[in-house]
Amino acid sequence: MKNFSNNNYSKKSNYKDNRRSKSKNNYKSNIFQEDRSNSRKNNTNERNNFKRRDEFNRKDDFNRKDNFKRRDEFKRKEDFNRKDNFKMRDDFKKNEYSYLKSKEKPINSFNKPQTRFSSTATNTDNSYENSSKKFQLSSNYRNFEDWIWGKHSVFAALNSDRPINRIWCTSEIFSSEKFYLLLKNYKSKGVLIEEVSWSRLSQLTSGAVHQGVALQHASTQSISLEKLIDISKSKSPNPVIVALDGVTDPHNFGAIIRSAEAFDCKGIIVPQRRSAGLTGTVAKVAAGALEHIPVSRVVNLNRAIDELKKKGFLIIGLSGDGQVPISEFKEKAPFLVIVGAENKGISLLVQKKCDYLLKIPLKGKTSSLNASVAAAISLCYISNI
Repeated sequence: MKNFSNNNYSKKSNYKDNRRSKSKNNYKSNIFQEDRSNSRKNNTNERNNFKRRDEFNRKDDFNRKDNFKRRDEFKRKEDFNRKDNFKMRDDFKKNEYSYLKSKEKPINSFNKPQTRFSSTATNTDNSYENSSKKFQLSSNYRNFEDWIWGKHSVFAALNSDRPINRIWCTSEIFSSEKFYLLLKNYKSKGVLIEEVSWSRLSQLTSGAVHQGVALQHASTQSISLEKLIDISKSKSPNPVIVALDGVTDPHNFGAIIRSAEAFDCKGIIVPQRRSAGLTGTVAKVAAGALEHIPVSRVVNLNRAIDELKKKGFLIIGLSGDGQVPISEFKEKAPFLVIVGAENKGISLLVQKKCDYLLKIPLKGKTSSLNASVAAAISLCYISNI
């Protein structure tokens, strides 16, 4: 048998214990390193989350600042446009006043003219060129000589006896206790009343303080259709009345009034809508004829035609597609002569109500005539029947 000494045995046992302790220590060190790595990862994730949150807050603040800047820029542009409209109106008044003053002064042959209408103006005069450029206004600028706006001014005008052509107001003004009955009364008389928005009324008045209501004066007072029929029949057994269907050009309207009065027509009928109003331009083109011929503004032209038919009037429509030449027309009766617009002519509903559709025979290459010229030629033939 082999003999083992105590020393050898003790060495072996010590070696085993050392190996066990080392394995335990290595296991603990591995766990500790894993914990440290996990904690580092968590810390980096938290830092990244904080960075992302800060970046999001910065972007949100930047977007808010950008929205505020855009809103401020929009307000500045809107204020600038309003100021520009006021400046434009003031410049027009100043230029008009200076032009009237210059027309009052006599122009000598040694003095250079100050207005752009003089035929002796030279291009070398810089002051003349500047004044002519200032006087040339845009076509969008509106002449406000016959306009009134503001609650108190319009209310006073409605209670006066002055004729009114057209009224613009917001829905709040129309439904108010102060204006409702007045506006309803004027609407029954044939005055065109339009309900518009606040911004649209600001656009019409070029940014003026309108308070939600504005009106335009008429050059003459209109009468009712019944009164026009009675006046025409009392003056002549076979009166001629002229009706306009869609004539929106004030120059054509004024020229037709002038021709109608010259050929002894007894009245004019115009619809509220799709027609030029009785403005200063119409009165100027009519050259005084508007003071000698009555005008009736009706709500519906077709109803007015039916009413005239009941009173014994023959309805004559002027149309390029008419079957009867006007020179061959020989009827004798009270007539209602309907003149249509240049581009569209008489509407289809009105054509169906006409008893006769007359045409003016043309021999040249021109296919149509101006509305006022066609009316003048037709009235010349009809008045001599």
